[in-house]
Amino acid sequence: MAQNDTRPGAPTMKPWIAGIHAYVPGKSTGADGRKLIKLSANENPLGCSAQALAALACDHAPAAYSDPDAAALRTALGREHRIDPARIVCGTGSDELLNLAAQGFAGPGDEVLFSRYSFAVYDIAARRCGATPVEAPDTDFGADVDALLAAVTERTRVVFIANPNNPTGTYLPRTEIARLHAGLPGDVLLVLDHAYAEYLEPEEVDEGFELAARAENVLVTRTFSKIFGLAGERIGWATGAPGLIDVLNRIRGPFNVTASGQRAAQAALGDHAFLTRSREANRIERARFVQAIEALGNHGLRAVPSKANFVLVLFEGAVQAETALQAIGEAGYAVRHLPGQGLPQALRITIGTPQQMDDIAAVLRRLCGEAP
Repeated sequence: MAQNDTRPGAPTMKPWIAGIHAYVPGKSTGADGRKLIKLSANENPLGCSAQALAALACDHAPAAYSDPDAAALRTALGREHRIDPARIVCGTGSDELLNLAAQGFAGPGDEVLFSRYSFAVYDIAARRCGATPVEAPDTDFGADVDALLAAVTERTRVVFIANPNNPTGTYLPRTEIARLHAGLPGDVLLVLDHAYAEYLEPEEVDEGFELAARAENVLVTRTFSKIFGLAGERIGWATGAPGLIDVLNRIRGPFNVTASGQRAAQAALGDHAFLTRSREANRIERARFVQAIEALGNHGLRAVPSKANFVLVLFEGAVQAETALQAIGEAGYAVRHLPGQGLPQALRITIGTPQQMDDIAAVLRRLCGEAP
C-alpha cells in the first residue's frame, strides 16, 4: 500500500456487540468426536407428531416463497388459544421474537432486566440493541418478584421472565406474575417467555395470555421447538396488544417462517393426543429421576424443583459437576454444563426415555459409591 494511502482499515465493531458472548448450543458429541445421545437441548424424546411429519413430507415447490404473514398458522393459533389472529406474530423460533422485543423497545442508554440464572438469550438480546443487561438476584435459582421490582429504574424498558425458567426449571404462579406486572410502570414491556408452558398442568398455567389480552405492555412468546418436537423447523410466535405486534412486524425478517414449518406447526397444533402423551411421559420420568437424585442427597446432590422437561442437578458435595459431566459423556450421553451462566456446580439434564434416565441415574450412583 502506498505510504500516502488514507483508506480506512477493517470495519469497527460497535462496543455493545463486542460485549456479547455468542450463544453456545448443547453439545451432541464427546471430546473424542463420538456422537452422544443428546440430553442437552431439551428436545422431546418422543420426537414430533406423526401429523406434523406427514405435513413436512408434502411435496410443495420450495421455489415459492412462504406466506410472509403466516396467515393460516396465525388463524390456527388464534382458534386454539382463543386469540385474535391480528394479535399474533410468528418468528424464526421464539428467539427471533425475544430479540425483536428488545430491539423494538430498548436501545443505548436503556436497561433490559431479567433474573439471575435466566435464558442466555436475554443478555444477548439486550446487548445486541445497545441496551444494558441487568440481573436481579434470584431466590433458590428462581425469579424473585420483589428483587425484580427493586431493580427497576427510570431506564428500564424491557423485563424478561421465562415461566417455567430455563435453565433452572423454576416457575412463578399466576399470583406472582400478576404482582410483577402490577408493580411495573406502564411504559415497561413485560415479556413472558412460555417456551416450556405446555409442560405445565392446566391449573398451573400463569395468566400470561389474559394479561396480553388486556394490557398494553405484555408480550407472550411461545415455541414449537420443545413439546411439539419441531426445533429444526424454527417456529415461534408471540401475542400482545396491537401496538406491540405492529412493532415486531416492522422489524422481523420477511418470509421468516418457512412454508414447511408453517404446515408442520398447523398439523402439530391439532394433535392434542401427542401433546398429552408427551406431557404425561415427561411428568412420570421427571418425578422418577428427581426421586433418584433425592436418594443421593446425602452425597450432596440436589434437584432444583422443575416444571419443565429438564432438571437442574446441583453438585454440592464431594462429587463435582465436571466429574459427573465427564462420566455421563463416557456413558454415551451429552448433558448441559453452564459455568458461563454462573452455574459451575450444576448440570441441566433433559428428561429423556425411561432407559436414558435410568442410565444417567446409574452413572451418578456409581460416582457416589452407591450400589447400582
